[in-house]
Amino acid sequence: MSLKSNMNKNISDGNTPEKSLSNKRTIGSICEKHAIDFLSKNGYEILKCNFRFGRLGEVDIIAREGGYLCFIEVKSRSSVFYGTPAESVSQKKQSYIRKLAGIYLKRYNKPDTNVRFDVVEVIFRKERNNIAIRDINLIKNAF
Repeated sequence: MSLKSNMNKNISDGNTPEKSLSNKRTIGSICEKHAIDFLSKNGYEILKCNFRFGRLGEVDIIAREGGYLCFIEVKSRSSVFYGTPAESVSQKKQSYIRKLAGIYLKRYNKPDTNVRFDVVEVIFRKERNNIAIRDINLIKNAF
């Protein structure tokens, strides 16, 4: 299942210098904030952001939706010329997210929880010192 939102919204936190918008982490952080807003507006209860354990990496967002605990990867791109953002979630990344999900479930004593892995795709365009969000797409049960 997929939810889509076509947006033409210029985004700047007012404190981000134009030079910083060339930094992938800065852009990723801005896109993650918009993914969180999108998920919240679509009935997700955000529980945790940027869950890390050791060197396994991180899960961008952990949220509850319906009867599921969702582990959500946010991927952003300025173009789909080389493929969609979801296509860049490699098998290796999926494996790390699954391992992190297991660690989270064990740490918070939730062994019998229904789990789902979703991907939020954010397509953006750089405009001077702003990021224009062009599209957000939620892919439920992506892997």
